[in-house]
Amino acid sequence: MSEVANIKKQNLAGSKKMLLAMVSIGIISALLIVTTFELTLPRVQKLKAEALEKAIFEVLPGTVKTQAFGVNNNGELFKMEAGDKTETTVYAGYDDNNNIVGYAVEASGQGYADIIRVLYGYKPDKEILIGFQVLESKETPGLGDKIEKEVHFLNNFKALDVSLTSNKKELNNKVITVKQGEKVNPWEIDGITGATISSRAIGNIIGTSTETLVPILYNHFKNNNHKTSESNEQ
Repeated sequence: MSEVANIKKQNLAGSKKMLLAMVSIGIISALLIVTTFELTLPRVQKLKAEALEKAIFEVLPGTVKTQAFGVNNNGELFKMEAGDKTETTVYAGYDDNNNIVGYAVEASGQGYADIIRVLYGYKPDKEILIGFQVLESKETPGLGDKIEKEVHFLNNFKALDVSLTSNKKELNNKVITVKQGEKVNPWEIDGITGATISSRAIGNIIGTSTETLVPILYNHFKNNNHKTSESNEQ
C-alpha cells in the first residue's frame, strides 16, 4: 500500500471517530436537557402558580378566595376544574360573604421584544379597572420594563374607565394609550416617554381584552353576585 493511500485511510478512520464522538456528545447533551426540563418543570409550574395567585389577590383587594372560569363559545363563563385548559381564563374574587369583589383577567399581546402577559383587575360594580401587574415580559431593561415599575404609569390602573353602554353589550370607549402628559379622559392610559412601544402595547392588550370580556364579566356579576351557593353560578 502506498504512503498516500495509508494517509487517506488514517484520515478516514479519524473522521469516523470524530463523527461518532460528536454524535455521542449531541445525544448526551439532548438527554441532559430533556431530563433537566422534566425534573424542573413541576417546580417551575408551582412557582408560576404561586406568583399568579399572589398577583390575583393584589389586583383584587378584599378578595379572600378565588374561582377560575373559562369562557365558552357562547360568551359565557364556566367553572374550571383541575386540569382544564382554555384560551381565556378569568378569576372571580370573593369576599367573606361570598360576594364577588371583582375579576382578575389574564391577557397577552406583542410588545417591543416579545409577548407580554399581564393580569388586570376589573370591578364590575364601579365599571373600572383597579389593578394591573405584568406577569411575563422580556422588554428592554431600563426602558420597556418601566411598564412594571413607573409609578405614574401604574397609577393609570387605579380607576381606568371601562364602563358599558346602556344595553351593557359594549364599552362606551375602548381603552387606549396616549403620549405621556396627554391623558384627558378616564379610559386613556398615560404612556411612558422612552418606552412608547411597550406602553402602547399595554393599551392594545387591555383594550382588546376588555372590549371582549367586560360585557361578559359584567353580566356574570349581575346574575351571580350576592348568591351564597356556588352551585348557582354558571
